[in-house]
Amino acid sequence: MKKYLYSVIIIFMLISSAKESKAQQDAMYSQYMFNILALNPAYAGSRNVISATALHREQWTGISGAPKTTMFTIDAPSDNKKLGFGLEVYNDKLGITNASGLVLSSAYRIRMDKGTLSFGLQGSVENFKADYSSVSLDENGNLPDPAFDQNINALHFNFGTGIYYNSDKFYFGISVPKLYPNRLSPNRNNRSVSKEEMHLFLLTGFLFDLNQDFKLRPSFLLKGVRGAPLEGDFNATLWIKDIVGIGGQYRTSADISGSLEIQISQQIRLGYAYDRSITNLSNYNNGSHEIMLRYEFGFDKDKTISPRYF
Repeated sequence: MKKYLYSVIIIFMLISSAKESKAQQDAMYSQYMFNILALNPAYAGSRNVISATALHREQWTGISGAPKTTMFTIDAPSDNKKLGFGLEVYNDKLGITNASGLVLSSAYRIRMDKGTLSFGLQGSVENFKADYSSVSLDENGNLPDPAFDQNINALHFNFGTGIYYNSDKFYFGISVPKLYPNRLSPNRNNRSVSKEEMHLFLLTGFLFDLNQDFKLRPSFLLKGVRGAPLEGDFNATLWIKDIVGIGGQYRTSADISGSLEIQISQQIRLGYAYDRSITNLSNYNNGSHEIMLRYEFGFDKDKTISPRYF
């Protein structure tokens, strides 16, 4: 019981104990290059086919109450490719909190000489729950605390925006998925409250042809939230014959990761990533696991297309 209590309190303090939560609040992914729609609504329709992606992440395995995230996205362009539409559903569990949501995205796409520039908007609804009453403050549960006497079950609405440019060998995007600071904890007698903070995401990636069989795809994601240090994810993946991708990643002051991607067919791609903390937290968990599956519709069986790397 004590081990569970300490784990819950430590994790919960990361997101809601301060007057205004300063930590990264949005779910974190190592395979973000497959999950750009969850970061930037302007990505919708950018692959020019109907594209569906499912991803599940279990972070810091071995710690009770550690984050677990499951999400599904699907997006598609309009017939004339000038518009893009996207849908995301997700569930993000962390300690005594659980957030389930739905996001609708749209993008206006402008075809340029070598690529496409998109402007995106999104609207979201989220059910946020915090089960304070499940926390036992001693082994017998007999020590009441006003800070834990009221559960939360709230419906949050939000909206966001982004810009995204992509070509065959380059992409760049900047976005703010949530612009409204919803409250995450109740206001008890004017005591401090936690709220959502606006997150800024900047991401970019390149593709370099090393030779006929090998391609290098470096990518970079910068995450910023008011009051917290900037966090950067640096990733590089080596593609072999457009079938297998082997990658490595460094997350500033947090993790190192390894990944494996397999292009099973023109329509199906499978990815796996393993993260290991480089902080003292590594002494208390067995790493993080993340698996991704992408399926793309609309390919003719007898038609060969160029692989899509972004």
